[in-house]
Amino acid sequence: MTFAIEDEAPVALQQATLWQDDGWTARIIKNEDDDGWAVAMTQDGQSEAALVGPWTMGRDKKNPKPLDAPAFHTLVKTANEVLRRHEQQLHAILHKQVDVDLGLTRIRVTMDITPDDDDPTAVLTARDRDGDGNELARVGVSPAFKLTRDSATAWIEGGYRKPGRD
Repeated sequence: MTFAIEDEAPVALQQATLWQDDGWTARIIKNEDDDGWAVAMTQDGQSEAALVGPWTMGRDKKNPKPLDAPAFHTLVKTANEVLRRHEQQLHAILHKQVDVDLGLTRIRVTMDITPDDDDPTAVLTARDRDGDGNELARVGVSPAFKLTRDSATAWIEGGYRKPGRD
């Protein structure tokens, strides 16, 4: 006879200097820069802390103040916000867009970068903004290409030829 064993939910760990819950671990660590303490917030499955910040001294002015539920939940919220801002910043770096008005025609030019340590790539795409958003052109470019309104206009007016080639 075979029995299925259901996975148990992870048990929350709540100690004075180590809390684990909600997919996060808060660990109070000695601040190497001075005599104080810091708290490191690490998301489950990650090797590096998403957030490291100062931590309050306890009443004895020697040991750290113990973690508690309100502090832990505030740290989780802050660490999630840090990750969200980092994702937004990365998205802004890898995906750029400008709108170009040419007479009565409005064209949106986007540049999407695919990061890679050895061979990053980038693609310029032009879409009709006045109609149904049809793709007008697509061309590979260097990830170092600077997408500006002027460079997009030059690309469009040049017949969508790959920038840098005449």
